[in-house]
Amino acid sequence: MRNASGNGFDSSDSFAVSGAAEGAARLHDIPPSITPSHGDDSHLLSRIASPADVKALAPDELAELCREIRATLLAYGHQHGGHIGSNLGMVEATVALHRVFDSPRDRIVFDVSHQSYVHKMLTGRAAAYLDPDRFSEVTGFTNPDESKHDQFVLGHTGTSISLACGLAKTRDMEGPNSGIGNVIAVIGDGSLSSGVAFEGLNNAAEQGGNLIIVFNDNEMSIAGDFGGMYGPLARLRASGGTAQPNLFNAFGLDYRYVEAGNDVSALVAAFEEVRDIDHPVVVHIHTLKGAGYDGEETHADRQTASASPVSFDSPTGVHPTDNVNHSEPWHSDHCNLSDHEPHEGQCEASHWQNPDAAIGKPDDPRKHYGKMAMAALEPRFAAEPGLVVISPATPGSNGITHEFRERAGAHYVDTGITESHAVAYAAGIARAGGTPVVATTASFFQRAYDQFFQEMSLNRSRVTVLDFLGGLSGSDNTHSGAYDVTMFSNIPGVTMLVPTSARDYLADLAWATAPAGSADAPAGPAVIRVPGEAILAAERDATLLPVTGGQIADRPQSASLPASASSASGGISAATVRGTVSVTAQHAGARHMLDWRVNQTGSQVAIIGLGNAYPLAEQTAAALSDDYGITATVIDPRQCTSLDSDVLESLRDGHQQVITLEDGQLEGGWGEKVTAYYANHHVSDGSRNPRVLNFGAAKEFTDRVSLGELNERYGLTVEQVTEAITRCF
Repeated sequence: MRNASGNGFDSSDSFAVSGAAEGAARLHDIPPSITPSHGDDSHLLSRIASPADVKALAPDELAELCREIRATLLAYGHQHGGHIGSNLGMVEATVALHRVFDSPRDRIVFDVSHQSYVHKMLTGRAAAYLDPDRFSEVTGFTNPDESKHDQFVLGHTGTSISLACGLAKTRDMEGPNSGIGNVIAVIGDGSLSSGVAFEGLNNAAEQGGNLIIVFNDNEMSIAGDFGGMYGPLARLRASGGTAQPNLFNAFGLDYRYVEAGNDVSALVAAFEEVRDIDHPVVVHIHTLKGAGYDGEETHADRQTASASPVSFDSPTGVHPTDNVNHSEPWHSDHCNLSDHEPHEGQCEASHWQNPDAAIGKPDDPRKHYGKMAMAALEPRFAAEPGLVVISPATPGSNGITHEFRERAGAHYVDTGITESHAVAYAAGIARAGGTPVVATTASFFQRAYDQFFQEMSLNRSRVTVLDFLGGLSGSDNTHSGAYDVTMFSNIPGVTMLVPTSARDYLADLAWATAPAGSADAPAGPAVIRVPGEAILAAERDATLLPVTGGQIADRPQSASLPASASSASGGISAATVRGTVSVTAQHAGARHMLDWRVNQTGSQVAIIGLGNAYPLAEQTAAALSDDYGITATVIDPRQCTSLDSDVLESLRDGHQQVITLEDGQLEGGWGEKVTAYYANHHVSDGSRNPRVLNFGAAKEFTDRVSLGELNERYGLTVEQVTEAITRCF
């Protein structure tokens, strides 16, 4: 989920945290005088059922409401985790929005919408933050299925202005009968780095009419703010909104500046001034990310006898902080705290807060394998000046640590939340002879689909893509990576590698980033799907790989099965099939990287497990052996853009069934290609046409469904696969 104020999401939905003692885990002791209690009418927040209740408060009660909301967020972060820092900075702005505007007639569109917790509290959902038994009732983003006050399901960044333009256009075309009043887009400084946000600004100025853009400037994206616009924005802040150039004025937009972005009274006055305005206007508010965190003890404080006491003496729980002192352009915060140690101001750790229950747990797969990749690339920087790691924001969640970035210097580039630009930028680096590695989350890469086709693939650019959080996961519906194989593996000229161990992962990375001209270098782009939970669990516990115990041959063993000449059986030759599937596979130097690995030779049943589904293949094979005396062939395909026809042809002899397992969308995915192969290369001897069973995910969006439950739903368990296999005999 990206960062506060609409600065994007990093979907660190995994709660794993490292580097802290278990004994440090405890809830923060919020003073009882301001701790909201569900069902207790003595607290204002408990009495807020709709925005009308916010409007009914006396002016001097607004600060107390903000104080209670802030306390609720702090407690919720310790117990549940989430995008707490972004919401802490937006408390006053959200209260002011609902004080002034009339939602849902006035439409409020939150960019990314991970900063909508306060909005949800004020629109009838406060109990979902006050009562631990109800924490799971709401998502981390706006969702029209939850409330009429939510306009869109949004978890990616930069689109709020465009969406608001669309709402305003219909209102203006239909007139008073549209049922739409003011249209407000709430977007952060990090989100503004996204190109689509500028497209929205451009359209808004041309379209005209009532449109209010609340620009939440907290001087912080997920990591740091990157881009040429941040210097002028700093000068706007320093001048009280009068400096030039003013990029909003440059688009032809009206502009107002509010320095006191955490002063609810100042914000109410500013919003009242632009309510019902007849032209587009930008209200630039200067807020403090994580406002209120400095009222808590940090982990470091807990380790000392002189820990300062918690204090909430300020009217809203916001404290002065010196963590905003930096020169422009500013690219990195001055601390490297983990996800349970956030604080006010420019703190990357406050992007996503893990709950206290997660303290001391090991790294999740994204951080684990991300750190591993960076550790492999870093020693090459001195000798390879063109080797560059590119992160379109979200570096920390993918294991690109603060320390690595500092050491990498010019070899690391954060382009901001700009996936399309990042891929095109990488293609430019590759064209000049450099070696770019683009790293981000699978669902974010969807935003760069055209650049993958044109700039990267059509131009055969030597770009390496590290695809994090691909496959099934318990993430929200905006961040599912279940569609990455369907996307990447069907782009011409792309080789998508799907390693099933750390060793293969590093070997794939070394191959994909081999300097141009190397004997084994690929001829075009390569996507490496970073291993997920099932692979990391198996590396930490070899018993989860009962066939091999994780011990595999150094090279693929596609020749370990008896060869069967397909042409002799009336089929197309293996060489011809392989040559038509992947451009990269035509090059002999790359051949060994695309061969499937046969890890156990058997008969009757062949089980091919792609990527994260590979451990399931071994576990199913073990169950077949133990319960039915069947020794299954077990295959790790290692990539999903071409078929190893040698292996598929060899399975005709002695195998009645071929099973494909994948932890992604089945329709249009990888397993269906195996089914199509046998269907399109049917041989006259019916006994040599194995039946193919495909297991994978349905074509659907899922929202915060656990990985275990998804596997059950899609039949991706040992019991279900085994039952399907034996039922066919």
